[in-house]
Amino acid sequence: MYLSRLRLNPTRRDARRLVGSPQAMHAAVMGSHHPESSSNPAGRVLWRLDNYASHDLQLYVVSPSRPDFTGLLEQAGWPTQISWDTTNYAAFLANIDDGQSWSYRLTANPVRVLARDSASVTRRGKVSPHLTVGQQQAWLAKHSHTWGFSLPADDNFGVETEVRERHTASFGRQDPSEAGRRASVSLTRATFKGVLTVTDPEALRSALTLGMGRAKAYGCGLMTLAPPPR
Repeated sequence: MYLSRLRLNPTRRDARRLVGSPQAMHAAVMGSHHPESSSNPAGRVLWRLDNYASHDLQLYVVSPSRPDFTGLLEQAGWPTQISWDTTNYAAFLANIDDGQSWSYRLTANPVRVLARDSASVTRRGKVSPHLTVGQQQAWLAKHSHTWGFSLPADDNFGVETEVRERHTASFGRQDPSEAGRRASVSLTRATFKGVLTVTDPEALRSALTLGMGRAKAYGCGLMTLAPPPR
């Protein structure tokens, strides 16, 4: 597995086009990898855009094969940037251990599935986004144990998780059921920041390489870890 980071130039037209269309960004990221990356059982291609400032737009990518972002940088990078950072992620993942604390950042699609009752048979219902900060915090806390970590609790406000960059994006994509037809997609995203504690190293390694939650093709599900603040 590999972890890559590259800076995009938000003043360029192609960069703005990619930022405005998660489907276009997904295609650009996938085009920077070997086709077998999309079906590798060791992990999948995940990506996330972090906008630290009006001029600082960074793309993070986790992938099972080493990427080549030359074409993407030619379209949307800075003139002076001719390379990107790619590190072997496997060594970092192998060192994740029970009880460790890490600072994390995750952009995800927090949703719930509403149950439907029809003729006394419960069927899978409509997917509904969580829209409030409290709902989104609770969503992450609910799934954290499945993904191999726990979050610190605060007696007054519940989970100590910072939620930022909350927004709903609408964009068009190719309808897979009908060639030539475009469908409209509405996607709620939230970026979470905080400190976690590892409770199940293997589950966390799996979540870091396979993604968390839905809409992984659209820039959701990639969590990155860093040493916690002292």
